Order: sequence, then structure tokens, then C-alpha cells
Amino acid sequence: MPQVAKAGRRRRQGATRRQRRGPVRSRGSVDDWLNRLVSIAVLTALIVGVSALLVTLLWG
Repeated sequence: MPQVAKAGRRRRQGATRRQRRGPVRSRGSVDDWLNRLVSIAVLTALIVGVSALLVTLLWG
């Protein structure tokens, strides 16, 4: 029968939680602006595509 260690003495095994520290970026970096620009472009394309589909299906 395996021995069970007390809760205070047990060592953790497996994946451990580690704090992720990414590179420090300025608030108005180019990457943030590009992400925002791409998001706006994708949303605009989706809205135009859905509205064109609805127009085609309803009045086409």
C-alpha cells in the first residue's frame, strides 16, 4: 500500500503556475493601432457582407 504524505509535506508535481512577464510596451504602440485597425476592417467587412446577403435574399 503506498504511503500518503501529509498535506504540508507534499511536493507539487506536474505543471506549475508561472507568472508571465511580457515585454513592456508603450500605451500607443504601433502593434496596438494595427490590431485596432484590423478589427475595425474585419467588422466592417462582416457588416457589409451580411447586409448584402440579406438584401439579396429578401429583395433579390
